[in-house]
Amino acid sequence: MAVLLLAEVNDGELFLDATAKAVAAVQSLGDVTALCVGATCSAAAQAATKIDGVTNVLCAEHDLYGHRLAEPVAALMASLAADYDHIVAPATTDAKNIMPRVAALLDVMVISDVSGIVDGDTFERPIYAGNAVQTVKSSDSKKVVTIRTSTFDAAGEGGSASVENIDAAANPDLSQWVEDKGATSDRPELTSAGVVVSGGRGVGSEEDFALIEKLADKLGAAVGASRAAVDSGYAPNDWQVGQTGKVVAPDLYVAVGISGAIQHLAGMKDSKIIVAINKDEEAPIFQVADYGLVADLFSAVPDLIEKL
Repeated sequence: MAVLLLAEVNDGELFLDATAKAVAAVQSLGDVTALCVGATCSAAAQAATKIDGVTNVLCAEHDLYGHRLAEPVAALMASLAADYDHIVAPATTDAKNIMPRVAALLDVMVISDVSGIVDGDTFERPIYAGNAVQTVKSSDSKKVVTIRTSTFDAAGEGGSASVENIDAAANPDLSQWVEDKGATSDRPELTSAGVVVSGGRGVGSEEDFALIEKLADKLGAAVGASRAAVDSGYAPNDWQVGQTGKVVAPDLYVAVGISGAIQHLAGMKDSKIIVAINKDEEAPIFQVADYGLVADLFSAVPDLIEKL
């Protein structure tokens, strides 16, 4: 069996963490070919060759792929599908946009957020906000899969794959780029950070959320937020952790003023160490925390910042 894996390429650079974890997840399915797509992706393709487990790298460098539109990339992947049994990608924002389109073009189902691979036909994925694991067996001739990378360790480096440049596929001309509005930050990227500090509704206001940011900066951490905090306007959407936000699994997750709704737990309960600070000793977050501090965050967090 052969696997075509869509590498995560942003602005010409390979997002190594997500790509390497996806490679590790699917190695057992057969030879892995990484596909790098972008207006400039030569450097990303070279970086992909070094991932242990990648046997070949395809580089589709064309202006058509310059603005991360899903339809042209899906058309390219569908045109390559004949040579592969499994078409996979890490479950990132881009892949969640692209892979259902690939599945539709191939007239097969998409199996999303896979957290375990039983065999070439059978996959495990979390459902009900992570409270149950569904085992899915597909009889489709082509398996289109997205991988929940937080549940896998990254493949190491040491590979020596070759790069093959390929032509762009025909443009389906279904959408056009208007503009990009991107958030910039000196902090680590949320889904790949080793440490995450998140704030919840208990923080109380956008102004007080600066406490969460100060603590994160002391720890060299990414900043996260619960949906309640985002909906209240305390934090931007791209900081949201949870079932309807981003799924993270850092070495250390610090939850401040977060009660621990089931939807939030679904996005962070695989963290290696969870620390919770909440003045309500009955808060559900303490049921998953390794360390819990029952305290007013407005006293505890400034003390923590000072000591750090």
